[in-house]
Amino acid sequence: MKIYTRTGDEGETSLFGGKRVLKSSLRIHAYGTVDELNAIIGVAIASSDNEPLIAVLQQLQKELFIVGADLATPLGVLEAKTVRIKQADSERLEQEIDLHEKELEPLQYFILPGGTHCAASLHLARTVCRRAERETFELSKQEEVNKYVLPYLNRLSDLLFVLARVANVRAGQSDVPWHPDKSSPS
Repeated sequence: MKIYTRTGDEGETSLFGGKRVLKSSLRIHAYGTVDELNAIIGVAIASSDNEPLIAVLQQLQKELFIVGADLATPLGVLEAKTVRIKQADSERLEQEIDLHEKELEPLQYFILPGGTHCAASLHLARTVCRRAERETFELSKQEEVNKYVLPYLNRLSDLLFVLARVANVRAGQSDVPWHPDKSSPS
């Protein structure tokens, strides 16, 4: 199979099921951002040597392929062949959040995104996840999408925040508190 097809040279691409859409469509933006998120999680994995954390992140990457395919396949198309995100997937993310928060001190202040390379990558992933959520919400106002995708992306961004803090804790790195600079102009 060739990597290039030339079918997108005029600004269109195919969804699963064959429908052609503009590459600027909200659906393409939504699943493209999910793909970007998945790649950033890959950067976090590459910068970590914490095997339990890597295992969690690799599971998230697999689920993001499902989210991307879910968004790339309009409801009612190829239903028998399409794996979709379910409510149980969001519930599992909540369990992961609860489990990993046990390692963390409760937050008393805002923190600056950063710390280790892995943690900084996970903070970046969190912000991209929020963008994917916003784009999916915009898409849902124009076209029907799986009702479980938005809650999944919302929980995932929370989990990525928690995992960024966990990556720092496990590396012996403290979160950096944000304190407003009283001397800055407002």
